[in-house]
Amino acid sequence: MSAKTLTEKILSRASGKDVSPGDVIEAKVDLVAFHDLTGYHVIEVMEKANMIKVFDKSKLVIAFDHLAPPPDVRSAEIQGYIRKFVKSEGIPNFYDINYGILHEVMIEQYANPGQVILAADSHTTTSGAVGAFAQGMGASDIAAAVITGKTWLVVPQPFKVVLEGKPAKWITGKDVALKLLGDFKADYFNGMTLEIFVKDPLSFPMDYRATVSNMGIEMNADALMFIPDQETKRYIKEMRGYEPELVTPDNGAKYADEYAIQLDKMEPLVAAPHSVDNVKVVNELEGTPVDQVYIGSCTNGRLSDFEIAAKIMKGKKVKSRCIAIPASYRMFKEALERGYIQTLVDAGCIVTYGTCGPCLGGHFGIAGPGENIVSTSSRNFKGRMGSNEAKVYLSGPAVAAISALEGKITDPRVI
Repeated sequence: MSAKTLTEKILSRASGKDVSPGDVIEAKVDLVAFHDLTGYHVIEVMEKANMIKVFDKSKLVIAFDHLAPPPDVRSAEIQGYIRKFVKSEGIPNFYDINYGILHEVMIEQYANPGQVILAADSHTTTSGAVGAFAQGMGASDIAAAVITGKTWLVVPQPFKVVLEGKPAKWITGKDVALKLLGDFKADYFNGMTLEIFVKDPLSFPMDYRATVSNMGIEMNADALMFIPDQETKRYIKEMRGYEPELVTPDNGAKYADEYAIQLDKMEPLVAAPHSVDNVKVVNELEGTPVDQVYIGSCTNGRLSDFEIAAKIMKGKKVKSRCIAIPASYRMFKEALERGYIQTLVDAGCIVTYGTCGPCLGGHFGIAGPGENIVSTSSRNFKGRMGSNEAKVYLSGPAVAAISALEGKITDPRVI
């Protein structure tokens, strides 16, 4: 048997046969998930097919996040519809409006190395942070997976990325994601998986990995996985109390190509309007007026993001509106206990619990016409966060925090 990449190992196990890139396979699914915005459609597909059935109730995860709390009557109706399904089917892994964003729930509590994970949301790739093959699909495919515990897919071509050195000051996972987007553009990795090797595992923590994996879909990758290592083991043990079995590629496995990033030589990056791959070094945009800053989302709503923001904002006041939303109850509670929330509130930020909120232009800070927004979220196409006439600049937490203080896009390296 030839040496296998992580992609090939996971999908060989899931399909029960030796697989190679380009093969069309039927694979067993380890976890299936959906949230309020997509869950309605998944259940509707099942009802129309007269097949309300869950293959394994312990392997279905449901979280309310996009419409949490419901901003209008229709949203409340949708959530009520899903609650009825949860109750009638006895689904144990249900997270109502008081917990957080689905993808954060998955990496905190469920995702493990080597699993196949499907969810009805494009940012399902987030679970690749722990070395799972995680992919978003539409309502019909997710309904089929909920019913049968299986899915079909084409085995992607793996692409190897190596992270070398330790991150330079203020460099986080967002900068790595933006560098990949800037260097390769948004459609380059179509039909591929990215497998990321970290040379110094503890220098690139799980929070950073989750950000990069989350934006795998922005790179048009089928999945983006970090090779499980001691940081994976540390994170899962801290979160859940056990050490996972690590699934890793074989030595000598063949990749479509290989690309290295020198973390210690990186500069803070920003994706300018209106595309995620319109990437610039922050000082190219310095001085751009900022009306509102958003720190949060399933991309950058984790503890380290709030630690960075609090460190920069401590003892100061924001000049731009600033909305800060931890991605989950656990992240909110830990940020509260460590004083990060108090620091942000004292600086003039609005803080709430885990919700998608303004990321999708849903509620809690929608962008108005002509406004410039700096956001730590994942997308900046026209209308994503509200008005088609707003401009969204994507950045990491350091650029976002200092820009809120200055009222204009600012290089955090001035600190």
